[in-house]
Amino acid sequence: MKINAIIVEDEAISRDILRNYIGKYCPNVKLLGEASNIKDGYELIQKHELDLVFLDVEMPYGNAFDLLEKVGDRTFETIFVTAYDHYAIDALNNQASYYLLKPISIDELIKAVNHVTEIKEKEIALENEVLTPKEITKSGKITIPQLDGFEVIDVNDILFCKADDNYTEIYFANTKKLVSKTLKHFEEILKEYTFARVHKSYLVNVNAIVKYKKGKGGSIVVSNGKEITVSSTKKANLLSYFK
Repeated sequence: MKINAIIVEDEAISRDILRNYIGKYCPNVKLLGEASNIKDGYELIQKHELDLVFLDVEMPYGNAFDLLEKVGDRTFETIFVTAYDHYAIDALNNQASYYLLKPISIDELIKAVNHVTEIKEKEIALENEVLTPKEITKSGKITIPQLDGFEVIDVNDILFCKADDNYTEIYFANTKKLVSKTLKHFEEILKEYTFARVHKSYLVNVNAIVKYKKGKGGSIVVSNGKEITVSSTKKANLLSYFK
């Protein structure tokens, strides 16, 4: 997998060496920028969505630990690069993924990057497992992915779902959420509950229906006032819920 990274190092020669080594021996690492001090390093971290920061310890106007404290909660891994081995304990306490001593060993650099890659791959695998809407549990809850994690929702709070290409808009009483899953996917995971496919673009919580209007297919009104057309081929299935 690709690793988006930056280098924060005050010595130009050290940056050049590390950049060249990464380019030659770590093809999965994409460098998005470099900084020579804490201030510029912080700005780069705020600007980019990073997987990894190569971080020198001693720099002008602060050190690596000052930078990490300023960043606070972080999603990227850190590889400390320093000429001093007495920072190792502090690095561990700051959850560093690896600790490289200068002059940099190519073998150790490759090992460090592989270690970070393995960490990120495991994280992605876990997220994909957790963030995928789950089969319905006894509690009647599913998870939907968000940029910073996932949200647990009660299926009874869903009024209807609307197809939007390969996405689905999930509508609640006063809000809606866009999820990167197809309507067919939600039809499958909600099949054990009273959700009816009333149209190729709509999956409706039958319990949220407050009115039905006659017609070839007719239409329904749900509790938030939204009127939804019912496909003629879906009409019989819908009305079966009210027999």
